[in-house]
Amino acid sequence: MAGLSLPALSLLEVLPQNSSWYLLQLCGSKEQKMQIAGIPNMLDKSEIQKEVSVANAEAEAHKLKLIAVDNINSAIRNCDPSKTLVALMKPEAQLPVVHSFAAAVYQTELFNLQQQNAVNYLAHDELSIAVEMLSAVVLLNQTLENKDILMIKNHLRDPCTGFNNLEEENLQRYADTLLSIKSEASSQGQDYLSWNDIQNCIDMVNMQIQEENERIIAIGHINEAVDQGNPQKTLEALLLPTAKLQDVRPVNARHYQDVLHHAKTQKCKESQDESVLLWLDEIQRGINDSNNNIKEAANLAVGISMINKSLEKGDSQQILMILQSRFGLRVIPECAEAYFRNLSEAKNMKTIEGSSESPWIKLVMKAMYDYYYNVETEEGTCVAPKGVVPKTSWLTGEEIQNIAGQVTADYNRKQLWLANENLIVGLQARARGFLVRKNYQERRAYLQNQEPSAIKIQAFWKGFKQRKSYVDRLKVLQGNVAAIVKIQSWVKMWLARRAYRKRLQYFKDHNDQIVKIQAFLRANKAREDYRTLIGAENPPLTVLRKFAYLLDQSDLDFQEELEVTRLREEVVTKIRSNQQLEKDLNLMDIKIGLLVKNRITLQDVVLHSKKLNKKSKSQLEEMVMVDKQGIKGLSKERRKKLEAYQHLFYLLQTNPTYLAKLIFQMPQNKSTKFMDTVIFTLYNYASNQREEYLLLKLFKTALEEEINSKVDQIQDIVTGNPTVIKMVVSFNRSARGQNTLRQLLAPVVKEIMEDKTLIINTSPVDVYKAWVNQLEMQTGEASKLPYDVTTEQALTHTEVVNKLESSIQSLRAVTDKVLTSIFSSLNMMPYGMRYIAKVLKSSLHEKFPDATEDELLKIVGNLLYYRYMNPAIVAPDGFDIIDITAGGQIHPDQRRNLGCVAKVLQHAASNKLFEGESEHLSSMNTYLSQTYQKFRNFFQAACDVPEPEEKFNIDEYSDMVTLSKPVIYISIEEIINTHSLLLEHQDAIAPETNDLLNELLEGLGPVPDIESFLGEGAVDPNDPNRESTLNQLAKTEISLSLTSKYELREGEDQDLKSLMIKTKRLIVDVIRTQPGDTLLEILETPATAQQESENLKLVEKRAILDSKTPEKMKHSQSIFEDGQLPIEQKKRKIQRNLRTLEQAGLVSSATKYQEIINEIAKDIRNQRRYRHHRKAELVKLQQTLNALNSKTAFYEEQINYYNTYIKTCLDNLTRKNSRRSIKLDGKEEVKGSKKLKQTSLKYTAARLHEKGVILEIEDLQTNQFKNVMFDITPGEEVGDFEIKAKFLGVEMEKVQLHFQDLLQMQYEGVAVMKMFDKAKVNVNLLIFLLNKKFYGK
Repeated sequence: MAGLSLPALSLLEVLPQNSSWYLLQLCGSKEQKMQIAGIPNMLDKSEIQKEVSVANAEAEAHKLKLIAVDNINSAIRNCDPSKTLVALMKPEAQLPVVHSFAAAVYQTELFNLQQQNAVNYLAHDELSIAVEMLSAVVLLNQTLENKDILMIKNHLRDPCTGFNNLEEENLQRYADTLLSIKSEASSQGQDYLSWNDIQNCIDMVNMQIQEENERIIAIGHINEAVDQGNPQKTLEALLLPTAKLQDVRPVNARHYQDVLHHAKTQKCKESQDESVLLWLDEIQRGINDSNNNIKEAANLAVGISMINKSLEKGDSQQILMILQSRFGLRVIPECAEAYFRNLSEAKNMKTIEGSSESPWIKLVMKAMYDYYYNVETEEGTCVAPKGVVPKTSWLTGEEIQNIAGQVTADYNRKQLWLANENLIVGLQARARGFLVRKNYQERRAYLQNQEPSAIKIQAFWKGFKQRKSYVDRLKVLQGNVAAIVKIQSWVKMWLARRAYRKRLQYFKDHNDQIVKIQAFLRANKAREDYRTLIGAENPPLTVLRKFAYLLDQSDLDFQEELEVTRLREEVVTKIRSNQQLEKDLNLMDIKIGLLVKNRITLQDVVLHSKKLNKKSKSQLEEMVMVDKQGIKGLSKERRKKLEAYQHLFYLLQTNPTYLAKLIFQMPQNKSTKFMDTVIFTLYNYASNQREEYLLLKLFKTALEEEINSKVDQIQDIVTGNPTVIKMVVSFNRSARGQNTLRQLLAPVVKEIMEDKTLIINTSPVDVYKAWVNQLEMQTGEASKLPYDVTTEQALTHTEVVNKLESSIQSLRAVTDKVLTSIFSSLNMMPYGMRYIAKVLKSSLHEKFPDATEDELLKIVGNLLYYRYMNPAIVAPDGFDIIDITAGGQIHPDQRRNLGCVAKVLQHAASNKLFEGESEHLSSMNTYLSQTYQKFRNFFQAACDVPEPEEKFNIDEYSDMVTLSKPVIYISIEEIINTHSLLLEHQDAIAPETNDLLNELLEGLGPVPDIESFLGEGAVDPNDPNRESTLNQLAKTEISLSLTSKYELREGEDQDLKSLMIKTKRLIVDVIRTQPGDTLLEILETPATAQQESENLKLVEKRAILDSKTPEKMKHSQSIFEDGQLPIEQKKRKIQRNLRTLEQAGLVSSATKYQEIINEIAKDIRNQRRYRHHRKAELVKLQQTLNALNSKTAFYEEQINYYNTYIKTCLDNLTRKNSRRSIKLDGKEEVKGSKKLKQTSLKYTAARLHEKGVILEIEDLQTNQFKNVMFDITPGEEVGDFEIKAKFLGVEMEKVQLHFQDLLQMQYEGVAVMKMFDKAKVNVNLLIFLLNKKFYGK
């Protein structure tokens, strides 16, 4: 220690308490160095310093080990398994592996060892050995619980367990026994087997195996002794202790030898093997059988002796008991004397052959073994006594049993006869009967032989008696002729009356069955008549008359019509309200987005939020309070004006040509707004079949007009943004609150989004970056790979290729699910979409006859999939496919998964393969081609739909026979705007001077303003908020009951359609009261007074019903007046009308006017269908209203979310600058607020062409672009722009552009749009230009 402490060495960390450790370490190091070098060598300073450090570390470790051992002993004494486990597992203790799940075992066993220690303390070496053994025992217990035989054997072999007397060949036996002991211990609540338990099990198994080996040896000795045939040796072998045989009796040695020898002989014979041995259980069974044989023989011998002695003594009392107890016979007490008598007689018959008879009797056991019994000494043996002759004067056991059995049988037979005495008597009677019948048969045979003689005698006698009776009867009748006639008449009357009453009673008894038969016959007749009505080409008038009542309108019809009208009004109002809310929310999205980028002030957002809240809160009140009473809601002088508007809108609604032309006469932005408001309102958002039919006719006409006038190439439908296509897709997505896309795509989209393990990434660069990030996270070191790489560089890495291939496989599986959902849901697709696809295909084929079927189907696919379905797959949250709460959003991984699926489906639908930048996905090209064929079949099937007339069962007469008039709900502002647009483009949409539209517009006059429309006094002239009030009143909705101005009036016979309807109504009234086979017969036959009376009742009933009918459902006055006429006047009017119709060629007298009868039959059929459609429409409207209410609730939730966000912004702003004040009334602004620049931008078309914004301008060469100037000016509303076009300084056109529309087109993938209907503009570059110049982005 002194040497180490010398200052000259300058050794570090030399501690005096570690001197012994230094000595050991330095000596060992020096000795090791000398062994390596071969000569004594000195340690230098660095080596000494190293060894000092090592010694310090070992000393410190030893110190920590002692502390850890103390802690372990303390924890063991405290009997806390968890603390004991923690102490054992500390690295400082330097103990073997400890298993945490066996804390209780360590605690229990170590506590026992500690208690056994003299100082109650376990040293480290003791702990190490104990823990090692316990860990091994714990693992063995665990394998026992798992019942793993192989692991049990391995643990038993483990030297760490320290088990004694372990034999390798007995491992399987150890394992099986341990498993059974473990199972038994577990059932008793013992979780673990201790080391002692396992060692005891090993010792027990060893002992069992040793005993089994010794027993096998003993069994060998027994078989050898049996083979030798020596009973004494066999007995000695059986008595060996190792054999452990039970109940071996030395006196039975001979019988053991015989029985075992016989058993072994039988076994050899059965197995055909002379070397076979008897097994332990067979030997034990032979011993038991031998003992039982001797016991039974002895018992039988005693019985024989007692019977014979009793017979010799003449004692009959003991016989019965001996037979029952010794012989086991079922004896009868009543036969006791008989037993004794018969046995005595049998014994007396036995002869005694002299006096050499010995006291031994002989019995045979099992028919093969002899047994001898001495009746004097009562001794029994299996060995025949020498020189002994068995007794022959005594009865043997077999004889005794036979005699007793015979006596019992005789007694039983006697009792049987006594018990069946009646049966015997009956048998005797049958015998006597047989004898009597035999005598009878003999007598009968004799008579049959004498039959001819007997017949002659009988005939003579019968003839004599019959002649005598006849003569006597004839004399009586001849003397009483009058009385006989009277009796016969009474009897005939009685018989007829009885038959009648019987038949009448039969009918009364079967009244229910008769009613059913009659009902069945009537029902059959009615069904046959109805089939004739609906199926016959010319149904007869008699059949028509039976069903004429179906044309009447009941109270239920009126109630259902009113309910349909009410629900339709609510649906239309709710749709308009939701559309306005959606627009305001979209504007709020834009404002908040601009706020985040500091493009507008917070106050602008707050003001819009305040306006939005006001709309949301007052929405319900407006729905209730707004004036929707139609004509009655206005003043008297305004009714005529409003009726003219009703005629105008009826004409616009039923003649789609006007609106189709009007749409394309307006600029694109105006036409879009016009379609979203006026057109859909005019058709009530297709809330019933009539409006849907008319709206589809408009779509068809407009689409054909657009294709003929604006489509120059077939691909223009795909590259452009056709107005009608856009309108159809938008309408069918969500206009009516019936989101079919949700039903079609929601299940599979939800499945994709809910699959958390699904990650699809088909971008090699993104996959590469994710892989690099993963490597860095795993290693904790910066990767040496470059982060920014190209696609080609990323694909050089195997990991990227593998991950990409995995994504492609997942993409195929998910895409197949979406395809299955789409293809199996063809019938769920809206009829309107399928019909427009059919029109689109046929119109394009008509204009481009050279186009192939594939080209046409690609255009159809662009409509049905790309425009209609694809956006809903990419952004399901934006199309109500899934439910997302306000503020919620889709995870980027989910969005990317859906985007990849949509991309594959888009390529497949258009048969576009992955090439160029997507070359890495070329492995899917085969899959795309196969999927395209499925899409092709799907598109073809989608176009296979009936025409609207057939689908909705609507024709030109439908409006004239329906119960209620069509009603629309439209605002005053929309009425005025429509009137203005019609006047502005009147020359284009109605060029003919005699056009009906021109006549109606001429009657309406100039366009009224709001105040003149409502009438004077509607607004106070002195009202300071007069302008605001007028704007509010302009949004007031009114209901218009649409009617045609050109219905038939009195004296006007030009409208043949109306004349036909009036004539049919009159004919129905006549045929209901006056029967006849043909119409001509009815018209020519005068009506009776009774028929006139019935007609009068019908008129009165109709008048009562008409008084209850709502005003808007009443028929015209002329129709009502015709119905009040008497029958004869009606018939005269019918005849006049028929002549007019015949002149027009609509009916013919040659066919007896069957044409008009067929039309009435058609009306009856249509009336029934209409009632069914109305019921279905009620259900559909209720479902639609529920869906719209849910959508309104979602919008209100979004409003609340925006309010919370704005409140947070206000709170943050207040905290940042307490001096600034924000007033929410809109009169003051926040200090330093920024406003959107109002300066306009001016660009020449040439400059925009260089930037790529303008692609081309129709009818203008590129070198003329410099003469065209575009002026872009921001509007008052955020996101609105006004673009003016000037040519050589002359303003040509201007268009209103909404930034939101551009974003929507970009979102939908529309790359090119038309502006001014001439300039083709790149949408993406236009958005970039506006962002850069107006939003600084």
